[in-house]
Amino acid sequence: METAFSKLALHAVKDQLKENYTEEKEELLGQVEIWKYMTAFTDSVALKVAIELRVADIIDQHGQPLSLQKILDNIADAPCPDITFLFRIMRVLVRRKIFSTHQSEPSGETLYGLTRASKWILRDTKMTLAPMFLLENHPLHLNPAHYISDCIREGTKNGTAFFKCHGHEQFDLTGLDPEYNKLFNEGMVCTARIVSKAVIAGYEDGFNKINSLVDVGGGIGGSLSEIVRAYPHIKAINFDLPHVVATAPNYNGITHVGGDMFVSIPSADAIYMKWILHDWSDEHCIKILKNCRKAISEKTGKVIIVDHVLQPEGNNEIFDETGYAFDMMLLAHNAGGKERTEQDWKWLFAETGFLRYNIIKIKALPSIIEAFPI
Repeated sequence: METAFSKLALHAVKDQLKENYTEEKEELLGQVEIWKYMTAFTDSVALKVAIELRVADIIDQHGQPLSLQKILDNIADAPCPDITFLFRIMRVLVRRKIFSTHQSEPSGETLYGLTRASKWILRDTKMTLAPMFLLENHPLHLNPAHYISDCIREGTKNGTAFFKCHGHEQFDLTGLDPEYNKLFNEGMVCTARIVSKAVIAGYEDGFNKINSLVDVGGGIGGSLSEIVRAYPHIKAINFDLPHVVATAPNYNGITHVGGDMFVSIPSADAIYMKWILHDWSDEHCIKILKNCRKAISEKTGKVIIVDHVLQPEGNNEIFDETGYAFDMMLLAHNAGGKERTEQDWKWLFAETGFLRYNIIKIKALPSIIEAFPI
């Protein structure tokens, strides 16, 4: 006959087993999480392979899902192709929903198709993220991350992680290495098209009242050309380092001007900066913004900043994780570059004489941040 004591003992044993099970499960899940982050880079490796081989473009050009062999037959410069390697790459990318699979009838052969994600890695289209992906996953951009711990120990007085890795800062290297400069510019142009489309759609009233606009750090003019195409009344200046604008194509309504934004900025109704300030420290940004303030009218001028507004932890907006990832990349690449919260932006504006600001969310990774002198 079960006594009260034995019942208590049985419950104690059950509770202990439950506690042990929970501890074991938690320990196992912790291990799984570390393995996950240890190997997370392999997703980028697989996607880079698909972009380099133009797998998405091959499928798109045929207008229908294709077999592995058909994809392989259409890969350029493949004298001795290996279908087993391609299968393993595609297997990963199907799991990540970059590509889809279908069974052909009646053979049952697996065919690979496009998804909403793979349409953004088409290299033969205007709206693509492929060049930016190849830039961010190039060894020149990946290797500096291995020096971040050194920067934490030593600071950055002797250079950023990028400098410790390559012996030059990022923007200096673009002037020294033509191939890197080309890779960098192609990445900037593709994101300019995507972001500019969202900016133009989300800032119609803002551009309508501007007669002159300077794009500071505008690269080879890709972003500005989209704005001027949509608003041809704007007289525009694409302003960047001399070696950058030297390779810029001619655009109607745009004048290319070489210079240094830390020295002075051409005057206009408004200053436009897309993904510029996040590359620089607060001290650098203060210099840039003060020069912007000098370049615009005290009463009617404004600065239009297209940059990320880092959200507090706990928010669930669709680009939040990407914002934190960009902050990590900036940690490796730039002298004090970082993504900023709204409070960070507010402080910068107060330090540089901009008494009012406004944040406009658009359908893209960054937001539009307007800053006004009065």
